Amino acid sequence: MMNVSFLKLEIFIPETHLGALKAVLREVDAGHIGNYDCCLSYSQVMSTWRPLAGTDPYIGKENVISIEPELKVEVTIRTEKLRETMEAIKRVHPYEEPVINVIPLWGTSL
Repeated sequence: MMNVSFLKLEIFIPETHLGALKAVLREVDAGHIGNYDCCLSYSQVMSTWRPLAGTDPYIGKENVISIEPELKVEVTIRTEKLRETMEAIKRVHPYEEPVINVIPLWGTSL
């Protein structure tokens, strides 16, 4: 199996927290591609979830399905920076259970 040098993160977050997220991603050098840094993209999505018993949701109410706009932020990182990047994201993310998808990239534009 081929070694993976880069990962793509998909981070779902309320729009109110985009600035804080961008700041911590800069701190850990996420989105550094060749001679460019601070590279990321984001788009608005509609998300659904239902907080179960015992949760303390940032948005929504226990046992009620929420349908809310969020941003999906996509950023490329070096594989060895995954732990540091995840810790930085979780420092500014308001959700109890942040949705952060980690996708191996078998190739990039580098």
